[in-house]
Amino acid sequence: MNKITKKSFYSFLALYLISSFLFLSLAAYWFYTSQVAMEKNANFYKMNHLADVVGAKVISADMHHTKLQLKPFRREAVGLFDTNKKLLYGSTVQAVNFSKDFYMKDKMFTLVAQRTAGHLHVKYIVIQSNECIKNIEIIKNKIAYAVIITAFLIIAIAVFLSYIFLKPLKDKMQEIEQFVKDTTHELNTPITAIMMSTSRLTSKKSYDEKTVKNISISTKQLYDIYSSLSFLSFDNNSEEAKDLAFDKVIQEDIDFFQELLEKKHISVSTQLDPCLIRIAPTKAKMLINNLLGNAIKYSNPNTHITIKTTQKSFVIKDEGIGIEKAKLHKIFRRFERANSYAGGFGVGLNIVESIIKEYDFTINIESEENVGTTVSIFF
Repeated sequence: MNKITKKSFYSFLALYLISSFLFLSLAAYWFYTSQVAMEKNANFYKMNHLADVVGAKVISADMHHTKLQLKPFRREAVGLFDTNKKLLYGSTVQAVNFSKDFYMKDKMFTLVAQRTAGHLHVKYIVIQSNECIKNIEIIKNKIAYAVIITAFLIIAIAVFLSYIFLKPLKDKMQEIEQFVKDTTHELNTPITAIMMSTSRLTSKKSYDEKTVKNISISTKQLYDIYSSLSFLSFDNNSEEAKDLAFDKVIQEDIDFFQELLEKKHISVSTQLDPCLIRIAPTKAKMLINNLLGNAIKYSNPNTHITIKTTQKSFVIKDEGIGIEKAKLHKIFRRFERANSYAGGFGVGLNIVESIIKEYDFTINIESEENVGTTVSIFF
């Protein structure tokens, strides 16, 4: 996968998983609360039923003048209290609050019932149990296991669906990449041939100088297109950065564009103080090529370009057509062109921005229509 396909894949995957997990969490919470409510209700009715059974035994023992046989229960503690709240029969786990009929304290449910009508001097039947809390913990664990298993299934389904849904995009991107790679490969051969022919003609001095100069300019323009397409299409991270005299690279680029500058009668003044930065040579050249190329492309004939460097900055100022303020915020977008004054693919400033971000540089662009543009890069 390339970067765009990967970004789309992870964006779709994240959106699918977030929405699915949100729904799963809500469903699990709703099911848990409903199960807890059901368990608490069942526990309440069970303890009430037990109070009825115990109350019936007390009444029966009193009426038949037999000894009350209160056997211990397996999950509940049962205690019988008189009007003074003194324990007569059975036992309790914790102190009883007789002002409440039913309550929970320290994970223990307590039911206080009056079902004996004073028989055997018993006024209160107290039942205490933590069975409900244990059952709720079991429910919680079961739901947690179910959520974890479901989450793994959702992740597997999400990855599978992401690949299926993004496969057409992936295939189309591969076709585009292959097209661009083929195009750049095909452009390289004629560009090399033209440059060699131009070089031979120049060395012989028997030629139409204007025609050869036009060939040279066209060749360099084609080479710029080739360089831009190559930069966009291939992985350029493999080239290692090194300490580079940026001011010297600028001078080389001015010489490279000299013929085009002469053709448009554009003058260039420079103040190139030593500027040593760490950058890959190809990317340094791409940075300058695009900015200087734009300055020339969008300048009218008989204008002036100023270039300055310090140890920490690079500034290029032209007297060109400028950029509308409303379009300044989107000039770095790929294939975005601020105007139709000159040709191009709208990729130059996008390449500049990608290099700026890679090396943590800072760029500032000030522009005014029909006055010019100033681009400042701070290293």
